[in-house]
This record gives sequence, structure tokens and C-alpha cells, in this order.
Amino acid sequence: MSKVEERQTEIVEEFSFFEDWMQKYEHIIELGKDVEVIADEYKTEDNIIKGCQSQVWLHAERNDQGNVIFTADSDAIITKGLVGLIIRVLSDLPPKEIVNADLHFIDEIGLHDHLSATRSNGLAAMIKQMKIYGLAFTGQTA
Repeated sequence: MSKVEERQTEIVEEFSFFEDWMQKYEHIIELGKDVEVIADEYKTEDNIIKGCQSQVWLHAERNDQGNVIFTADSDAIITKGLVGLIIRVLSDLPPKEIVNADLHFIDEIGLHDHLSATRSNGLAAMIKQMKIYGLAFTGQTA
């Protein structure tokens, strides 16, 4: 099983413990507190995710192993938790794995059914940007 699949399975199992969406939202907020916060120097217009209702900054860089490491921040606590979920699945992976990742856990935990249209659009924009970073790093050597 790939790291992407392992991480998604872990998240699906984690969310299965919650009985209702208020508990799931609280968990998402808690996850946001664990996000490795983007350095202030990267909180620039270039790193803002376009298409999000709230402000979300996302930065990507490669580590010594050639994996992509994401850091982020948001001015909205739910959104910060959402970006944290995606980072948890995609960070510290080779660029090609990020580009090819099928993020099915979003539907499995019911996120699309319980997010507003604007939050769903923002989530899609975050994923798209992470995959763009992965694609950009695919042609580079570590």
C-alpha cells in the first residue's frame, strides 16, 4: 500500500469514530492546530490560494530526499484544518506521487456533502495547487 493510501485509510478510520458532523468539524479544527505553519516570509500574494473564500497561504519546497514538504496557514480555523488534512496526505512525498494521488478520502468521510460550495471550491483549489507544485518539482532533481 502506498503512503497516500495508508494516510487516507488512517484519516477515514479516524473520522469513523465521530458520530455527527459537529464532532467531525471540531476534529478538523483540532487538526488545523497541528499544521506546520508557513514562515512569514512566504505569506505573500504569490502563495495565496486563489478560489478560497478565506485567505490560505501554501508553500512547497523539497527536502534532501527530494520529497515535497508543504506548509500552510489560513485566517479561518476550519479552512486551516482542511488544508491540514490535505497536507497530512500529500506532504513529504515524491512529486510524482503527489501529482498522481487520488484523494478519495474526501468523499469517504463525507466532506463534499458537508462543506458549503465556497469551502468545497477552496478545497479543490488547495488540492489543485499542491498538484501543480508536485508537477513543477517533477522535472527537478533533488
